[in-house]
Amino acid sequence: MNIEKPWSGRFTAPTDAFVEAFTAAVSFDQRLYEYDIMGSIAHARMLAHVDVLTNAECTQIVAGLIEIQQEIARGEFKWSVALEDVHMNIETRLTQKIGAVGKKLHTGRSRNDQVATDIRLYLRDEIDLINTELTRLLTALVDVAEREADTLMPGFTHLQSAQPITFGHHLLAWCEMLQRDKARLQDCRKRVNSMPLGAAALAGTSYPIDRHYTAKLLNFDTIAENSLDAVSDRDFAIEFTAAAAILMMHLSRFSEELVLWSSAQFNFIELSDAFCTGSSIMPQKKNPDVPELVRGKTGRVYGHLISLLTLMKSQPLAYNKDNQEDKEPLFDTIDTLKGSLHVFVDIISTVQVRHEQMRAAAQRGFMTATDLADYLVRKGVAFRDAHEIVGKAVRHCIDNSCELDTLSLEVFKNFSPLIDDDVYDILTLEGSVNARNHIGGTAPSQVRAAVQRLRAR
Repeated sequence: MNIEKPWSGRFTAPTDAFVEAFTAAVSFDQRLYEYDIMGSIAHARMLAHVDVLTNAECTQIVAGLIEIQQEIARGEFKWSVALEDVHMNIETRLTQKIGAVGKKLHTGRSRNDQVATDIRLYLRDEIDLINTELTRLLTALVDVAEREADTLMPGFTHLQSAQPITFGHHLLAWCEMLQRDKARLQDCRKRVNSMPLGAAALAGTSYPIDRHYTAKLLNFDTIAENSLDAVSDRDFAIEFTAAAAILMMHLSRFSEELVLWSSAQFNFIELSDAFCTGSSIMPQKKNPDVPELVRGKTGRVYGHLISLLTLMKSQPLAYNKDNQEDKEPLFDTIDTLKGSLHVFVDIISTVQVRHEQMRAAAQRGFMTATDLADYLVRKGVAFRDAHEIVGKAVRHCIDNSCELDTLSLEVFKNFSPLIDDDVYDILTLEGSVNARNHIGGTAPSQVRAAVQRLRAR
């Protein structure tokens, strides 16, 4: 059946069937239906407010749109590829329901400003949902950090044993990353929440519209002030995807550590069976599939960012059909990010910490060597000289297969006569972490203080 398109008046031949399918967006943009109807209701009320529509016409249109929204929600709506997109499907159905009055809805607007408005309304809500998931993940991390404020583990640089830290302190480093992610998304939301509606196709409209009235109905903070930019701008989508890519990079780093820590070689944690799978051939395996998959999905979001940047890089003003390709990368970024955050909350909340294994690992690798150097500095030795002295002591331990805290005082004095009995106090793991008792340090008291600051935020 050949469906008459609202724009078909200028054309004498029907659209090629393949082209019709190739150019259609309804298979993916129908997820915008609530926002399309929301924007249309606000637009109709504004048109009545400025007397372009009568109140009776506005009432008919709004009632029809609400009925269509209910049809879609119940799964009764018949989507048509021939009608190209979510906008024309809804508008055509409206006209079927209420007659010629439905054709008046599009007065003073274009699909160009309509779709730009729909995407912003949609993304605004999705950012709020993502920030809710971020808050849940931050809360889970803070809860575990507080519980593990005294748990000792090795800290690493270059994935080599460096200095002892507390597991709580390590988790709070993740919190700092996520706090920045949350701030980026909140800042991005400000630029998302600017209304393009009223820009029409590219030049505005000759009707006496009241854009401030519409913006108030739709809870937009600001109005896009240049009609050309309003319909063609996708910076907000690119900015969101960039923030999402950074957030996914952080989740990927967390995933990498979860994979390492749950391995037999580290054995620092055990992940719940709910987030792991077995091997089809090796019965002993417990594979950390969920963190691995989050790590893998990070590349997917990176790809969407490059896709959107490339999409926009050569477009002249104003709107171009290229912009139909903005939705699938944006939608998949949102879905991937929300899913990854959601599953991470459950992973963190159920992780089992192997305290003894962490402590044993922290006792290997001369983790308190820097503390010994600092000890000599407090005795009046220049740091570079202290560094050399401790390096020689470490070399001795390597050659003799022992650790610094096992050396006798007599052996220590061979390296420096300034070393005395009190050296053993600073060579303990507890002594090392407690010595770092300043804001941002790994001391358990500082971890607990940081937890309270995060809870207050």
